[in-house]
Amino acid sequence: MKIVALGDSLTVGENELSDSGQATSYPKYLETLVEEHLRNLQSDVKVNVLNRGINGDLTSGMLERFSRDVVDQKAGYVIILGGTNDLGWGFDPVTISHNLTTIYDTALNTGIAAVACSVPSILGFDALIPPRLQLNRMIRTEAEKRSMPFMDLFTATADPQTNRLSEDNSADGLHLTTKGYQQIGKYIFDKWLRALLDQHSK
Repeated sequence: MKIVALGDSLTVGENELSDSGQATSYPKYLETLVEEHLRNLQSDVKVNVLNRGINGDLTSGMLERFSRDVVDQKAGYVIILGGTNDLGWGFDPVTISHNLTTIYDTALNTGIAAVACSVPSILGFDALIPPRLQLNRMIRTEAEKRSMPFMDLFTATADPQTNRLSEDNSADGLHLTTKGYQQIGKYIFDKWLRALLDQHSK
């Protein structure tokens, strides 16, 4: 089973601990959780999680490289996390949502199961929180229309009192700490991937 994590620097996941041996990206931590779970199941299912994040990438760039980074990899599944850089450049959530839904439909039309992720919050830039909430509502709606799994990474990493990225999860206000990336990996594993693995291991 091959899973591609498509995204920007939030998928790349590098931070000050990248050379420490810890899993500092959510795809890497996801792979660790997968290995542990399959070992416990005594399953011979093989899973490969490919990190196809590019620092600074926009949803338009993710769309342009979808064939190379997802289809050509013969992925069975793609986790799509994009939009935070678009918002930073001032793109309208409607435009960003259009790019993301085009990616979803491209995946589904090529027989690749797609997983939609909401954009995490931000700390120290409150003006950028409302467009995130608007975009995330659109992502959820489009995922539900297509019966796709929706991963609410905003809620998983935000302070529920303020809607800001929680201080524990924030490395620089935008990128996450190792704890934050691992929290995303665990959330995706618990909400989606664990059941998929159980199903494939029967």
